[in-house]
Amino acid sequence: MRVVVPFATEMPKTRLGGVLTDAEREAFARAMLSDVLSALDATDHDPELLATDPVESDVPVTVDDRPLTEAVNAVLASSFETGAHEAVAVVMADLALATPRALQNLFAADGDVVLAPGRGGGTNALLVRHPAFRVDYHGASIRDHRRAAEQVGATVREVDSMRLATDVDEPADLVEVLLHGSGQSREWLREAGFDLDVTDGRVGLARDGTPVETN
Repeated sequence: MRVVVPFATEMPKTRLGGVLTDAEREAFARAMLSDVLSALDATDHDPELLATDPVESDVPVTVDDRPLTEAVNAVLASSFETGAHEAVAVVMADLALATPRALQNLFAADGDVVLAPGRGGGTNALLVRHPAFRVDYHGASIRDHRRAAEQVGATVREVDSMRLATDVDEPADLVEVLLHGSGQSREWLREAGFDLDVTDGRVGLARDGTPVETN
């Protein structure tokens, strides 16, 4: 099985711009990527990066600066058309809560196409065993991927996983990393001064003791 982790090297995580500087967003994105790669390594599958620019990494790197959909579809085409792989998994680089067990559940699930839905209609991870299936990450991609599988006659299985459903895009998502994370992402946030704010009967975000607006 080929396991690919897409990674955008320039201007990552722009929606965190209200709470992190450009340099901090880049460093935090690298911390999340490290957590994802560590979790994949523990599943005994060798991941590779699908990066928009050359990047130093301990894993193989394929550089493709096209939009995500086109880049991933090129991976699917090259893998299946050459017969090099019988399955391709795509795992997003911002799944800071991903664990080896959650990923193994994805990889072990039956189905021509296995989907791990993200909150808000995205597709945070998928496993493709059908050679005709192609991705479309625009808009509500989880809905589009269900349709795409149906159009090529592929069976679909969805994996219900809080850890794979939680991609880190918004400031409120940092609360989930502090609550449930255990890797470099959580450590990076704590070293940067972030902590939980549990005043007013709800869990929020604080930095250096000052509440942070997450809405």
